[in-house]
Amino acid sequence: MNKENKIKCRNCNEPLQNTFANLGTQPICETYLTLDETNEKEIFYPLHVYVCKKCFLVQLVESISSIDLFSDYSYFSSHSKGWLNHIETYSDMIINKLKLSSQSKIVEIGSNDGYLLKFFTEKKIPVLGVESAKNVATEAISKGISTLIEFFNSETVNKIIKKHGKSDLIIGNNILAQIPDIHSFIENLKKLLKPLGTITIEFHHLLNLIKKNQFDTISHERFSYLSFLVVEKLFLSHDLKIYDVEEHPTHGGSLRIYARHKSDTSRIVTSRVKDLKLKEISSGLTKIETYLNFEDKVKEIKIKILHLLIELKEKNKSIAGYGAHSEAHTILNYCGITSDFIDYTVDRNTYKQGKYIAGIHLPILNPKKIYETKPNYVVVLPWNIKKEIMKQMEKIDEWNGKFIVLIPELKIYNSDRTEYSIDNIKMEELS
Repeated sequence: MNKENKIKCRNCNEPLQNTFANLGTQPICETYLTLDETNEKEIFYPLHVYVCKKCFLVQLVESISSIDLFSDYSYFSSHSKGWLNHIETYSDMIINKLKLSSQSKIVEIGSNDGYLLKFFTEKKIPVLGVESAKNVATEAISKGISTLIEFFNSETVNKIIKKHGKSDLIIGNNILAQIPDIHSFIENLKKLLKPLGTITIEFHHLLNLIKKNQFDTISHERFSYLSFLVVEKLFLSHDLKIYDVEEHPTHGGSLRIYARHKSDTSRIVTSRVKDLKLKEISSGLTKIETYLNFEDKVKEIKIKILHLLIELKEKNKSIAGYGAHSEAHTILNYCGITSDFIDYTVDRNTYKQGKYIAGIHLPILNPKKIYETKPNYVVVLPWNIKKEIMKQMEKIDEWNGKFIVLIPELKIYNSDRTEYSIDNIKMEELS
């Protein structure tokens, strides 16, 4: 038996043999090096994603422990204005929807720096955060948000129930994909939930990843890439019923599910559940060919990106990047985009400034650097908030600077924000 046959699906234990996307070997995403560390040995791990031919769970084979990934974390949720607006709207909605009050109990898993729970505490609703990364959890505690610095496991759940009781609402935003043992996680959700309680989970929608070629969302910290069909079956296997679902534009297209105990008949299943299932089926998510064809699309966009950058450098054009998040790590390392192509990248997160992206060693600077060096092109790496970044950096128009966006389609944006697909531009027209 070859090695691949020994790799098992984390959901149904089926041998994994079918590749969804192989992005080579890369350092752990969200790893930032000092100048001295760029001269030291780095460890690279496979970034090879498979699809299970039986249950269609798209998954990364675990090669790094959660402790190494999430004990210290560089992403602070409160740094994103768009995300803050999204979750503030959510907090108002869910309070009204579930009629939450000072007698209710809310637990958020992966509560980060308290960015969401503060909206509940302002309304005197008791909350508890569970966050494994000490550096961001400490930030939440400093804001007065009660937070356990622990991983969400059966021991933690028992501790919460003993001290605080079960929860009326359990929240998990962008956490489900980061769980290696997804069955134990869902079982712990069930254990913590009150008989008439609700679980809301948000996660990046696999359908958008495939349709919009969002391969840069693949990283070592995301073990699963989830469709609604797969998630519904996972929850149902633990007697949890998804009774509603919403599609949101966040993170390039996400789902928010609402789940309850299967025995709870107080909330009926909405028509949105059936509609989304039909949408996924009609889009081919129950056919293995849909998944097997994805890697060719990834290779195609890589070739186009490198071709464009080579042409621009041959014309002596200067290029800077904007963004040093996990998606930037993935796409830059996969394409081998070093300072040969992009002079530097910038990020508003001061934690990252002055450091280097692992693997490619691209320097991360303050966004002001763009105004100092006046590059001909700025590559917007966080494509999901490209409009926000273009507005923020609109002063590049003063020297006729242009924006490049890589995903889902390689495009160039002129000063009037007219977009041009690279397929429709002759290289001699680039200026």
